[in-house]
Amino acid sequence: MKKYLILLSATVFLATACAGPQTKTGKGAAYGGAGGAAAGAGIGQAIGGDTESTLLGAGIGAAVGAAAGAGIGRMMDNQEKAMRRELAAVEAANADERAATIRREGNLLAVTLRGDVTFATGSAAVQPGLHDELSRIAKVLRDYPQTRIVVEGHTDNVGSDAANMDLSRRRADAVKNLLAQKGVAPSRIQTAALGETMPIAPNDTAAGRQRNRRVEIKIEPTEAG
Repeated sequence: MKKYLILLSATVFLATACAGPQTKTGKGAAYGGAGGAAAGAGIGQAIGGDTESTLLGAGIGAAVGAAAGAGIGRMMDNQEKAMRRELAAVEAANADERAATIRREGNLLAVTLRGDVTFATGSAAVQPGLHDELSRIAKVLRDYPQTRIVVEGHTDNVGSDAANMDLSRRRADAVKNLLAQKGVAPSRIQTAALGETMPIAPNDTAAGRQRNRRVEIKIEPTEAG
């Protein structure tokens, strides 16, 4: 009977997490529970070799996975709030030069730096005025060490493919180096040079090309906070 109560509790938890509007924390619990249930079912079947063991394993796995997923979602929720708070202070002082924007995709947090504000044309040297933003970004990254970071360089389609790929690489490296100088462990940071291959706007207008010239700092969890 106890086995079935464990399974019922886990099932009710997952049903509650999956129903209605969800926060990122709730979604993390649901996704973690689903993954935990699948893994637990496999382990239960392997150990017990029967349906009862499979169900019990699924129930325990769901409960453990849901708790882990909720912890990760909560940690990313808190990190997003901290990042928005830090960058809002910079934007208030430089409203006409909003250099960084933030978006959230599940448990991925992405900070986009406008290329035309961050770098001079054709240069990979970060403009002095952007060091405050990067200092604030680095502060949040230091406060949440349970994440990995990918710095992506992107360009518009003006110039050759090779030149754009090289420029995007140098710009990503420059941002990575500054984050490291500001106390973020280099082992947490990877870079990716994407050149003109991933536009977010049409390149046939000046406004579109401006949006495509960017560096994105993508942050994802490695474990629950």
